[in-house]
Amino acid sequence: MNELMWVVMLLTNFSLILICYKIYGRMGLYLWIPISTIIANIQVLKLVEIMGVEATLGNIVYASSFLATDILSENHDRKDAKRAIGIGFLSLLSLTLLMQMALKFTPSANDFSQESLQTIFGLIPRIALASIVAYIISQSHDIWAFHWIKEKTKGKKLWLRNCLSTMVSQAIDTIVFIIIAFWGMYEWSVLVEIFWTTYLLKWVVAAADTPFLYLARWMKKEGHDCPDQAPGHAL
Repeated sequence: MNELMWVVMLLTNFSLILICYKIYGRMGLYLWIPISTIIANIQVLKLVEIMGVEATLGNIVYASSFLATDILSENHDRKDAKRAIGIGFLSLLSLTLLMQMALKFTPSANDFSQESLQTIFGLIPRIALASIVAYIISQSHDIWAFHWIKEKTKGKKLWLRNCLSTMVSQAIDTIVFIIIAFWGMYEWSVLVEIFWTTYLLKWVVAAADTPFLYLARWMKKEGHDCPDQAPGHAL
């Protein structure tokens, strides 16, 4: 059932992004960025076998953040997409720092969660650093490549700029993360295997999000996304 659940989770992620966009406009996409980065860093701890490949669950949710920034790039402005990167960076940094501090507290005699929290959030600093650096570099490249291809194609071929920018950015993300997190810990052949098994699933996610990007552009054109709120206006 893992393959079926993987597809269901994939479609659920993309659908939630569009729901956030419809209700809150670009603010909904800003909202999704910390959701995706935090959940991905928790789900990444669970290993599953999908189509004969051992992988982590975090790939789907993390890859969905690229759809959010691509919608911002396509429907709004490059500055909006860059602002989303800053939000994602702050959420990752906050998660890492605050949970490391929480683990330093001495639990009471009646506490039952310390061991579980240690397992989930006791991240090795090297892993946390790899995640943050890979996120910043890959997302920055994605925004740059998306707009570069858009200029070269004169605003046409949305599918091309979405797939190329995201797939290349996902490759950069995977390479940077593996080098920082695992270099010197595993043999070169193992690192290559980790790259291909991880990137394969990210590539599938990148290709699958294209229809949702077209739908988001249609929502913007037809006015089905929520208009941006005026300053000081409560949602």
